[in-house]
Amino acid sequence: MKISVGEKIFNRFNYILLALIAFIALYPVIYVLSASISSADAVSTGKVLLFPKDITWVAYKNVFQEKGIWLGYANTIFYTLVGTGVNLFITICGAYPLSKRELPGRKFFTIMIVVTMWLDAGIIPFFLNLRDLGLLDKRITIIIAFACSTFNVILLRTFFENVPRSLEEAAKIDGANDFSVLRKVYLPLSKPALATIGLFYAVTRWNGYFWAMIILKDNSKIPLQVVLKKMIVEMSVSTENMDVGSALGLENLIYATIIVSIVPMMILYPYIQKYFSKGIMMGAVKG
Repeated sequence: MKISVGEKIFNRFNYILLALIAFIALYPVIYVLSASISSADAVSTGKVLLFPKDITWVAYKNVFQEKGIWLGYANTIFYTLVGTGVNLFITICGAYPLSKRELPGRKFFTIMIVVTMWLDAGIIPFFLNLRDLGLLDKRITIIIAFACSTFNVILLRTFFENVPRSLEEAAKIDGANDFSVLRKVYLPLSKPALATIGLFYAVTRWNGYFWAMIILKDNSKIPLQVVLKKMIVEMSVSTENMDVGSALGLENLIYATIIVSIVPMMILYPYIQKYFSKGIMMGAVKG
């Protein structure tokens, strides 16, 4: 099929626009990576714009030697893995019953759950509630206080509604109960939706720092993002066993820590990206 001149111009404009958007999205990552392996003088004097200058790996050497950073890294991994598992468990337990049309009061429960997407108690009442329950400065608080997302419950519920009822009926004829139907029919067919929701939860857990900063006071419990916040905003980091003053500036250490912190998400995403679009479309459109 012959392409008109207008379509050629439009396609080229699209390519240029998409390339520009891609560059804008990638530039911060490229800059941080370049700054992390550049010399302290090059970074502090503004010589690093895109590519590294006077390449050195001292920043990463010191990151790997800093116990506080690795402790924060371990805490973040713990909160992400355990928290995402709890998130998925509660989301599945909420979405599965709501997907059943025969559930008494189904519409009422759905409305009450959806209302929480717009109405929120607020930061201060939420904090006071945690304080009164004795949940401050505890690891379990980070896990259970943010154990469910209303949006993800509705998303998964809609996905479950699209599973053919004939499969459920056939399983029950064979003697399966509701738990067996969920485990052997719904969950295997819902891998795209579960991968998508799991990614949402994992990224939120990995990047979360605000409530961790407020709830956790013990430095042995804080996640990596709070460590980064202290380094960047408060400009305070332990320099024990590090010759920071002569080897590199604090900025290099910060940039190196940022790169180390985003590597797991960058590695994980390509493996579940194939489920991402499919899960969003199948869970958002009722067929």
